[in-house]
Amino acid sequence: MGSKLYVGNLSYNTTSSELQQMFGPHGTVQSAEVIQDRETNRSKGFWFVLMGSDAEAKAELDRRNADAKQKTEERLKAKSAETDQKVAGTEKKQ
Repeated sequence: MGSKLYVGNLSYNTTSSELQQMFGPHGTVQSAEVIQDRETNRSKGFWFVLMGSDAEAKAELDRRNADAKQKTEERLKAKSAETDQKVAGTEKKQ
């Protein structure tokens, strides 16, 4: 699976520090990267969080997916970034 998570459906104002606070209690966060538009320097509305291990990333995904199923409104979306073939309009290099 991989330890890099794609995170979406958050406020455009979400910072890497806030992402670390969200994911930190559930495992080691090695990095939290805000993806920004080159021209405007504004967030594109998605982020990448690198967890300390594959096991921590899988546990976080399982926890978030279980939480999402219990709620009717849509909130944070997280999925493995390494399983996606395309992210932000670019093909994943293998």
